[in-house]
Amino acid sequence: MSRNPPPAPAKKRIGILTSGGDCAGLNAIIRAAVYAATRLGWEVVGIEDGTAGLLERPLRYKVLTRQMFDATIMRLGGTILGTTNKGNPFKFPMPDGSFKDRSQEIIDGFRELGIEALIGIGGDGSMAILKTLAERGGIKLVCIPKTIDNDVGKTENSVGFVTAAYVATEALDRLQPTAASHDRVMVLEVMGRDAGAIAISAGIAGGADVILIPEIPYDIDKVVEKINEVRDQEGRNFALVVVSEAVRTADGKALQVEHLGGEKRYGGIGHYIGDQIAQKTGFETRVTVLGHVQRGCAPIPEDRLMAAAFGVHAVELVAAGKFDRMVAWSNRQVIDVPIAEAIASQQEVDLGGALVKTARSLGICLGD
Repeated sequence: MSRNPPPAPAKKRIGILTSGGDCAGLNAIIRAAVYAATRLGWEVVGIEDGTAGLLERPLRYKVLTRQMFDATIMRLGGTILGTTNKGNPFKFPMPDGSFKDRSQEIIDGFRELGIEALIGIGGDGSMAILKTLAERGGIKLVCIPKTIDNDVGKTENSVGFVTAAYVATEALDRLQPTAASHDRVMVLEVMGRDAGAIAISAGIAGGADVILIPEIPYDIDKVVEKINEVRDQEGRNFALVVVSEAVRTADGKALQVEHLGGEKRYGGIGHYIGDQIAQKTGFETRVTVLGHVQRGCAPIPEDRLMAAAFGVHAVELVAAGKFDRMVAWSNRQVIDVPIAEAIASQQEVDLGGALVKTARSLGICLGD
């Protein structure tokens, strides 16, 4: 008597999304995760525009296959899945100006997709939201840190940072010849939200004379003294100044620009510092605000390598049943740590660390 063969086991299905601000290396992470997961016979669902894709009905997602991810994709900046840094689902802004907790809609959308685990790629704010959603909805979560600010705790680097620092360094390389040609001080304002990692890294690499970061309060007279020293003692006809967008004015004010919808973002400190320098030194001064070109470019090799390693390790954690973990980089190795520890505090520039010591030994003014 013949028997029907047992039904084939259902294919494991995992989800992946990018959340928060974009940066270089996101597509390389997604590609690595798709390759690692499909080698195990799993199906990968890419959720579009972060958690926003789970708020809409019908849900917005796409099944990701290896055929969609040849080597070209890892060279692309941005994220093919889209992302969002607006609309906290626990306090979502509604058209009438009120706020609504829409977290259950996201949880329901996740369940509707039949996803067994989620890989969330984001910064500390995104990871905090995803962790709370996972706890409320019983979602098995693994996170991957990405941010140009490099302010996520428990990891030496986050995906996107080294490319942003490279772009800022390249900007200094291009500003120096024109500064020398016209006897000018060039002020470069870089991103960094509340951390000065891009500014100090690019400033050292790009030969800046002054680096201002939010972690070190500055005295504008110290900055002026350094620029006068460059001119009067070194006989140089130009100077380069790097300032992080989160640096405040002399009276402690954070300069911000209000965008459509009332959203406020840092902006303007470069021009403020430039005006101060011009008034107090008599040097002709020009300001460059680097802005989003630090985000949208192709990732440099270091970011591609880290992205690949992070994407693979995230899949390995899912396979091992290790959840509520964040992939991290430590001592040239990929490790993983509890998400709660990673987001407990922001990583700032270490005032006693190698970068600050190097800057001071090179004679770079840090404003203090």
